[in-house]
Amino acid sequence: MQNASARFLRYLQLERNASELTLKSYKEDLNSFFDYLQDRVGRIPAVEQVDIPMLRAYVAYLHECNYARTTIARRLACLRSLFRYTTREGLTSSNPAKALRTPRIGRSLPNFLGTEQVTQLVETPTAAEPLGARDRAMLETMYSAGLRVAELVGLNIEDWDRSANILRVRGKGRKERIAPVGRFAARALDDWLAERKSFELTHSVDPKALFLNRFGQRLTTRSVGRMLQKHLQQAGLSTSATPHTLRHTFATHLLDGGADLRSVQEMLGHKSLTTTQIYTHVSTRRMRETYDQAHPHAAANRAPE
Repeated sequence: MQNASARFLRYLQLERNASELTLKSYKEDLNSFFDYLQDRVGRIPAVEQVDIPMLRAYVAYLHECNYARTTIARRLACLRSLFRYTTREGLTSSNPAKALRTPRIGRSLPNFLGTEQVTQLVETPTAAEPLGARDRAMLETMYSAGLRVAELVGLNIEDWDRSANILRVRGKGRKERIAPVGRFAARALDDWLAERKSFELTHSVDPKALFLNRFGQRLTTRSVGRMLQKHLQQAGLSTSATPHTLRHTFATHLLDGGADLRSVQEMLGHKSLTTTQIYTHVSTRRMRETYDQAHPHAAANRAPE
């Protein structure tokens, strides 16, 4: 079982070009299943000995432990992928995980910032300071291009085409896309790159990375999260926002401004249009709230005049 899993992870890395984060998640999910087998069954069976009753007992165990439905769904998806691979490779005769039911997951609407809140946030860093210029450039870029935080920290200097105001972005599965950049973000990037040159005089820097930490090395996703929390607090905004909130805000504001769904899908780098459609629900909800507040006969709980 463990050998089959190791082969499966190598397949994901070498043939499917899976990211380090994806590989880490799959490995954690598989280890969870192995720990369960060791504790409850007393051994880790051969891969061809895993059957549907064994997997159903594992699902029941996850429910007993009060794992979130999203966690259970992810672990089942991992096992389905594993046994789909072992079946294709002839290690098993069938996929025992195929018959398992995925728990129903209600999709919550994404959080986003209003236009005034975004302006307040991006203007919080002091652009006159090197790291302040960097922070403003990162915030403007995430909001302007709708980047995931991993995409942001993965940017190299050569990915920024100033003449065309576009970024070359490496998204999930290392798929590349072109992201347009607005004039505010372009100006902020210019300011940061000017500061970055002076930064090179006093630090040994990563020559490729667009955004650097105070030691001159490429930023991590955690560093971006901490940076955002600091500026949210300084701006007096809700600290429940995350870097992904700026991506949600980007998509919501585009649709509110009249952008078509297909264009937003391409700019976000979504594989499926269904994933992008969640933002139409956000825009519809806002439209309904505006209507209820503005129209005299709209809200049922409005007091009669």
